Amino acid sequence: MFHKVLVANRGEIAVRVIRALHEMGIRAVAVFSEVDRGALHVQLADEAVCIGPAPSSESYLSGANILSAARKTGAEAIHPGYGFLSENAEFAKSCAEAGIKFIGPPWQAIEQMGSKTMARRIAIEVGAPIVPGTDSGIQDYEQACQAAAKIGYPVLLKASAGGGGKGMRRVDNESELQSAMRAASSEAERAFGSGEIYLEKLIELPRHIEVQVLGDEHGHLIHLGERECSLQRRHQKVLEESPSPLVLANPDLRARIGEAALRIARAANYASAGTLEFLADQQGNFYFLEMNTRLQVEHPVTELVTGIDLVRWQVRIAAGEPLTIQQEDVHWTGSAIECRVYAEDPENNFFPSPGRIAQYAEPSGPGIRLDGGVYPGWTVPIEYDPLLAKLCVWAENRPAAIGRMRRAVSEYRVLGITTNLQLFDRLMRNEEFAKGDLHTGFLDQFMTRTKSTADGQSALVAGIIAAAHAQAKTQAAPSEAAPRSFWQLEGRRRMLR
Repeated sequence: MFHKVLVANRGEIAVRVIRALHEMGIRAVAVFSEVDRGALHVQLADEAVCIGPAPSSESYLSGANILSAARKTGAEAIHPGYGFLSENAEFAKSCAEAGIKFIGPPWQAIEQMGSKTMARRIAIEVGAPIVPGTDSGIQDYEQACQAAAKIGYPVLLKASAGGGGKGMRRVDNESELQSAMRAASSEAERAFGSGEIYLEKLIELPRHIEVQVLGDEHGHLIHLGERECSLQRRHQKVLEESPSPLVLANPDLRARIGEAALRIARAANYASAGTLEFLADQQGNFYFLEMNTRLQVEHPVTELVTGIDLVRWQVRIAAGEPLTIQQEDVHWTGSAIECRVYAEDPENNFFPSPGRIAQYAEPSGPGIRLDGGVYPGWTVPIEYDPLLAKLCVWAENRPAAIGRMRRAVSEYRVLGITTNLQLFDRLMRNEEFAKGDLHTGFLDQFMTRTKSTADGQSALVAGIIAAAHAQAKTQAAPSEAAPRSFWQLEGRRRMLR
């Protein structure tokens, strides 16, 4: 087992990994940019190294700086967390060449599955259902026109080298295609260093279901079930849960989608923790989208329902240990929900709200887990993703989990900045959410409905206040016919004497 591991990340995921390392008796090395000098992950680590200025391109995305920090501190392995360099095959390869273990899949698997078009080809080869689309990057406008006409509009343009909504554009007809291609390719180039895009049929209002897999370096691979990730804004997940309400309604779906995920992962010779993402319709049909060759933000809900610590297993697998869990050993108990708590304003188009946290109080009690990376007095920097914490709950069933999350949200206090906690409070009280009738357009529709209701209520309150104010002014205005009070007359007489 490793004696010292460097955590190449920041925020709540760096804190999460450091805590797992300490539980395993492993020393943790933090890296930080100049703006993160006082960050919580820096305070919790055994050692910390500054790797550059605030821009991530000069710090957290600098593989050279991170490898230099690992050599300087004698770290035997690097855990990348998620984001930044976690799915960078070149960085993983550089770690291997430097004799430092990359805690994640082999760089060849990252390269193979990191290409969305190559991943689609692998899925086709193993017989997994996929969304109709192109199996290679689009070379020019003419090719895109032919592919879109064959598939049928609406279609999606997507970046071949990455996800998270970057380089993604919806196209409803041919007249929109050329400008959408330019925009998607340009955004993909900025985000991933590659402007290659491919085309996919747009499935209207599907569910977004993902499957967690875990494999060792000895060829043993299992799945840990599914997560419901349909609540999104701009293709970024906001709330996740396990099990999916769709699986609760279709009990055989978990086995079918889990087996498809394993076929794809085995074909890529995958090891470590990874996630395969699918779209599903209301009838239980599902289609492979892509694979994320890393730990997911929403991994805690899987840990809560299975009792399996994914980060600890990542470390153990990277150290060469065999996975001792068989597929039949995996059991799912109860229901878990995760809310991503961001420093942002949902009422202002989710605009980021960085700044100093004046007061901070975390919820506690039965069934609550909070993976956080902030503290009172910490200034949330504008340079990075505004994720503050992941608020998670577990309960014996989904209705109980919703009630517990409602209670947890009501206890959570973050003052000094704007957060999205009120959004989660409204969601937990929403009847449609409680029914589990979810899809990828649910949150947008919910925001539109609640905004209209809020605007109507605000207008009503404003009208009542205005009417009351007018009435008060009328009552306060002196009437020529009304007799003047005694003190007014008496006071005036005294002044005249």
